[in-house]
Amino acid sequence: MTYSDTAAEQLPSLLAAQKKAFIEAGPVSAEQRQERIQRVIELLVRYQQPLVEAIDLDFGGRPQGFSLMNDVIGSLASLKYARDNLSSWIEDEPREVFAPYDQLGAKAWVMHQPKGSIGILGTWNAPLFTLLSPLACVLAAGNRAILKPSEVVPRTAAVLASAFADLFDPLEVAVVLGDADVAQAFTAQPFDHLVFTGSTAVARSVMRNAAENLVPLTLELGGKSPVIISRSAELAKAAFSIAVAKANNGGQICINPDVVYVPREQLEDFIGALGDAYSDLCPRVEDNPDVVAVVNARHLQRVERYVQDARERGARVESFPQALKADPQARRRPLQVVIDPPRDSQIMHEEIFGPALVVLPHEQMEQALEDIHRRERPLALYYFGQDEDEQRYVLQHSISGGVTINDVMMHAALHDAPFGGIGASGMGHYHGREGFLQFSHMRTVFKAPSHDPRREWGLLPPYGEHFLPTMQSMVTAV
Repeated sequence: MTYSDTAAEQLPSLLAAQKKAFIEAGPVSAEQRQERIQRVIELLVRYQQPLVEAIDLDFGGRPQGFSLMNDVIGSLASLKYARDNLSSWIEDEPREVFAPYDQLGAKAWVMHQPKGSIGILGTWNAPLFTLLSPLACVLAAGNRAILKPSEVVPRTAAVLASAFADLFDPLEVAVVLGDADVAQAFTAQPFDHLVFTGSTAVARSVMRNAAENLVPLTLELGGKSPVIISRSAELAKAAFSIAVAKANNGGQICINPDVVYVPREQLEDFIGALGDAYSDLCPRVEDNPDVVAVVNARHLQRVERYVQDARERGARVESFPQALKADPQARRRPLQVVIDPPRDSQIMHEEIFGPALVVLPHEQMEQALEDIHRRERPLALYYFGQDEDEQRYVLQHSISGGVTINDVMMHAALHDAPFGGIGASGMGHYHGREGFLQFSHMRTVFKAPSHDPRREWGLLPPYGEHFLPTMQSMVTAV
């Protein structure tokens, strides 16, 4: 494939060719899978510099060291874990055979079979990780893949397409480029599985397209991930962890905290601690290369519109660090903390995905949980506190994709645990063995014994006089 935009009409022939190659190649050995993953690893090592430079340019300011940490090293970790563990994942799993066939020599097992060709649509906020972390599991499962990077980061997408064209036959892994129309056409193809990371609104369109071909989906979405701060929490630690999260990628992360619930009597102390922590991380915004810019003008206007709407409805807004008038030509912004906005404010209903945060006072833990349940189920939930009983109560009385306790966003870094959402925050998962299973067909196999006793036992027609009483005798409650 070239690295110019892909015409939508080219997609069916590319997918058909990849599917044909998959069938003709036959079984995919562990060594082949490891070799393909290793090539992706070598691709990242070889192309790391042009990739992080492209991300920096696409964002209009993103530290190259951060892109290495978040996208390159994060992807490498997923790829290496899959490479090093897939040999044990692909083993057949023996299953118990029902009586009396177990005594007659029957056997049963589950084999993990590749599905075929998997489509992966990545995001702009983590333009490498959201493609290559699921790709690790896709290749570990023995599949082939077609990647569609986000058009919001076109330079990064072009470098990635060039890199894959250099190291991969497109019948193994291909990259297609293009705008939203190409993405629409992409999701309408008859893939054997489709992975989409993005917004809940776009996911509805993806599901509609996939439904036409009955394509199974993995959707990694988002939502308003809440933080509950208990009276037993170390307030300064909670404020610091949340400040670190909001400084991470300018808050442009699907599991970034959106709403923080603080005991009412600790509200001002928390705001002060949060401001100190964030200002220590980012003492200035303008011309600060450590501050990640909002990716484009449209997303910046969206975040600022949420904050302005809350302000106009009477909400108090604090900015950290205190900044002079923002440079209209740049997209770096301070953290804007919206305190106790009216419940009909836009920022209370829309995922922020940027340098802003809602803080709500609560009287009791149950009040915070009740408010969380009024919204769609989030991709992540965070709890700060030292009370083990309260921690257990929160876990048992909330539903989210994942949870981190006494920190934020850390659960998503686990290689040996599934990452995914629930409800409006997504379906399915990847990472580790669960990701391998997600992209494998778990195929049940029963191997019959040499002797079939059903006729001599009277279990086949013509039925004798003992058949009905025998069946009736087996209808029991124990």
